[in-house]
Amino acid sequence: MFADLPRAQDEPVFRAPWEARAFALAVSLHAKGLFTWGEWAETLSQTIRDAQAAGDPDCGDSYYRHWLAALERLVTDRRVTTRDRLDARRDAWERAAAATPHGEPIELGRDGRPVPPA
Repeated sequence: MFADLPRAQDEPVFRAPWEARAFALAVSLHAKGLFTWGEWAETLSQTIRDAQAAGDPDCGDSYYRHWLAALERLVTDRRVTTRDRLDARRDAWERAAAATPHGEPIELGRDGRPVPPA
C-alpha cells in the first residue's frame, strides 16, 4: 500500500503524525463502508485538481493536506458532520495546542475544551 505514495527514496512515508492519522482515517472510513475506494480516489483526485487550479504548486508537501480536504468533503457530503462542526473542532484544537506546554500531549475533550495536562 505504501509503495505508491509519493516520496523520495530515503524519505519517511509520513512527514508528521497527523499525515499518518489522515491516512488511517481514510482507510478506516472506507473499511466501515462510508465510501468505496473508487469514490475516495475520485474525491481525492478532484480535490487535488481543485487545489492545482487555485495555484497549488504540487511540490509534494501538500499531498496529505489534500487527503484531509478530501476526507472533509466526503464526511460533509454524506452528512456525517457539518462544515461548521469541523471548523469548530479545528479551532478548539488550535486553542488547546496554544495552551499546552511544549512537549506535553495535546488533549481535547469531547466538549471541545482542552484537557489540562496531568
